[in-house]
Amino acid sequence: MSIYLDSNATTQVHPRVVEAMMPFLTDNWYNPSSGYRAGRSVKEAIGKAREQMAALISASPEEIVFTGCGTESNNMALKSLARSLGRQNTKIVVSEIEHSAVLRPTEAMAAAGYEVERIGTDGEGRLEIAAFEQAVESSRPGFASIMWANNETGVVQPMAEVCETARRAGWAVHTDAIQAVGKVPVRVDEVPVDFLSISGHKFHAPKGVGCLFIGKKSQFQPMIRGGGQEDGRRSGTENVPYIVGLGEAAAIMAEEAENGGLERVESLRNRLEEQLQTGLGDGPNPIKFNGSREHRTGNVAHVSFEGCVAAEMLPMLDERGVQCSAGSACMTGKNQPSHVQKAMGFSDERAFSSLRLSLSIFSTEAEVDEAAEKIVEVVKALN
Repeated sequence: MSIYLDSNATTQVHPRVVEAMMPFLTDNWYNPSSGYRAGRSVKEAIGKAREQMAALISASPEEIVFTGCGTESNNMALKSLARSLGRQNTKIVVSEIEHSAVLRPTEAMAAAGYEVERIGTDGEGRLEIAAFEQAVESSRPGFASIMWANNETGVVQPMAEVCETARRAGWAVHTDAIQAVGKVPVRVDEVPVDFLSISGHKFHAPKGVGCLFIGKKSQFQPMIRGGGQEDGRRSGTENVPYIVGLGEAAAIMAEEAENGGLERVESLRNRLEEQLQTGLGDGPNPIKFNGSREHRTGNVAHVSFEGCVAAEMLPMLDERGVQCSAGSACMTGKNQPSHVQKAMGFSDERAFSSLRLSLSIFSTEAEVDEAAEKIVEVVKALN
């Protein structure tokens, strides 16, 4: 039996999501832009999904624009902001721990003449808010892009303070909330970001669908122009089955949040950490838990195993049926320390010895217990 502990890379598609999608892959396959009744019924299904997605983050349905993935959502927001403000005297502030879907576009903007400043974190992976406040300059136009929760460590960033600082300066705020939505409360009515990126496959929708929250007062210039779908903000015939699936996944996660499902996942994560501590705490090579213990998503344990190398641990764990990662799935196979852990001040040795163990609503106590046992076994074998 395989034990899946890599839910920050992707999640199992929920059976209810598959069930909701199937009619739109078989009988109800019409173009939602068509004027006849069958097409209108498909358009209504998109509207329902928009309402479900908006409800999860306390937005209005008209503020949701469906996209092909989280990377597209990030690029849409960042490029719209850059075009709206123009290159002259504009400053862009991001954190050093952003996903490559934010770092690479802003690097391209820097090459094109925008000033881009990266802000570091403390040793717990939280944004240095004082440095951020200093970087945001009210005397010039600009915008900030700060992720809501980190994809490697699960550390949740101080988004309310980020928004407050940006508002004082008249700046806009984008957040990559791809690893936060469905895992911690995300409410745009309480934390007033201008743009917020979401990816469906991080919370039990299929790969290939996401969305971008665009605040009602936010200026927006579309990246994809054409037939005017999504109110002209993202043209192209809608991927109806996947959009319906995203909406159903959003409804499921809202139910999980209401019914204690997220707390159950957090208790399993804590159980996993406790068992690793018990199994290895007295050994010659202690374990270290990385990132803030207070400000983090409930599904991630990020752990360094002194004296071990994650690249050696992963295949040994895979042979024993435990599937996990050494960090971002996008960086798999790249022989370099995590930029997230380096920003936290970790040595290369500690960064190379780290595993990301990420759970989901499908994780069980039996899986956690067996995984902990096998991780302890592998660490002891390597020592």
